[in-house]
Amino acid sequence: MLNDLLKQLRQYAMLQAGDRVNCAVSGGADSMALLWGLYLLKDKLKIDLAAVHFNHCLRGEESDADEAFVREFCSRFEIPLVVGKGCITPGKKGLEAAARDARYAFFATLSGKIATAHTADDNAETMLMHLIRGTGLKGLGGIAPVNGAVIRPMLHITRQQVLSFLEEYHIPYREDSSNRTDDFLRNRLRHHVMPLLRSENPKICENLSATAARLREDEAALSNLAQFETLPNVEALRAMPQALRSRVLETFLKQCGAPEPNATHISLAEALVFSENPSAQAVFPGGVALSRRYDRLERLNVLPPLETIALPNIGDLEFPQLGLRVIIAPADCIQNTEGIFTVIPSGHLTLRCRREGDSIRLSGGTKSVKKLFADRKIPASRRQRIPILADEAGILGIYGIGANLARTATSLPALQIRFESIV
Repeated sequence: MLNDLLKQLRQYAMLQAGDRVNCAVSGGADSMALLWGLYLLKDKLKIDLAAVHFNHCLRGEESDADEAFVREFCSRFEIPLVVGKGCITPGKKGLEAAARDARYAFFATLSGKIATAHTADDNAETMLMHLIRGTGLKGLGGIAPVNGAVIRPMLHITRQQVLSFLEEYHIPYREDSSNRTDDFLRNRLRHHVMPLLRSENPKICENLSATAARLREDEAALSNLAQFETLPNVEALRAMPQALRSRVLETFLKQCGAPEPNATHISLAEALVFSENPSAQAVFPGGVALSRRYDRLERLNVLPPLETIALPNIGDLEFPQLGLRVIIAPADCIQNTEGIFTVIPSGHLTLRCRREGDSIRLSGGTKSVKKLFADRKIPASRRQRIPILADEAGILGIYGIGANLARTATSLPALQIRFESIV
């Protein structure tokens, strides 16, 4: 295993003489093998080796025992150790992802490189997980050998090699009880799918890991072709092979500030490119909006949501940022249009943007404002700038759409709120 470890370190130029290397150690077999391998090679590599352990506090006394085990081992061999700890709560992506995020956030606070013990088996399982969930070349590329300061020198080493190496040097390790359950997809693949694939080809993990490496090379080549100083025009984008165009658009979305654009977002950007509407627009995560300006794709400057504005019971107010004047006066007749509302307010009047749970009754019935905006195809970039007239009981009317028929006055006296455009 040592030769394979050294080969990977050199193939990807993971380390240089004098580097500080923080080996991530859980206490499990893989991480103990990596720590011991780097310990044996540290003089040859001329590196400054340390261990780093993160206690996720997920298994109570077992987690604390893992930490104590790592502390004792590192102390015995005089390996410097840094320990972090955090109480993990599941996020939107689940417990595993939350634990990983916390662990890597801790790693990011350390100086030097972080070496993690992902093996060929882990790489094969990751490829299958991505394939099950749906993916492209990036996902099929599995785990990257180098990602910033994180290095993974065991991606072509199998778990069986790890166990043989530990047995050869009589290195102890801990078993994580959660690895024996089928609670997580990775465990189910490891327990049930991988044995079937291994029965067809004992080298399935090595083969999948090698395939992942080739696919990463293909992805890198395509991504390199997708680099640009100025985004090509619509005609040029339409003429590109789809594989190249999607990467160009992904790069453009990232440049515009869209965080981690996925296949859905890229498809939406492609729809802009192929739209027959030369002024088509679309909104992406992070508040990023793109617009077609005939033969170009451009980022729109999305204005912030309309702040809540208190209105007087009687009077005139101008709102230059909206290009509107609001006139509030006693009504001499009952009139309701897209910009005139005759109402009997309940409490203070305000002008504000849409809020979660807002609804309005129009001639076609009651509908949530969110669905109303979507049905009327109002661009998402504009929805939080549409003035909504409200009082303490809810919506009275929406400028440009109409009055809330559930709240309009049926007799006088009443107030009339009139919206007028200003230049």
